[in-house]
Amino acid sequence: MITSPDAVYLIIPCIKELGMSWTEIKNTPRYELNGLMGALNNYNIMHQYDGYDSEDINQMAKDKPALRSDYNKYLEMNAVYKERSGTRKEKLTFKGLI
Repeated sequence: MITSPDAVYLIIPCIKELGMSWTEIKNTPRYELNGLMGALNNYNIMHQYDGYDSEDINQMAKDKPALRSDYNKYLEMNAVYKERSGTRKEKLTFKGLI
């Protein structure tokens, strides 16, 4: 068995989260596996608070204050990807109308 943390941080998530078989993992280059794990991490950050609004986060943050920083990271990442994809709408202001 492997004694490095690769089994925990790379192989097990590939099997569990991505549904890859052991043969697929062995035949995939290391840089592709790292890329898949990075993409999975971004996906998890982008969707971990879907369905919650700021009031829900404020209520939950009373018990776990670290939740606010995670929620802010979620908002920042979603804003970046919405801007890149062109789906982010700019706020209409009075100055913008003139």
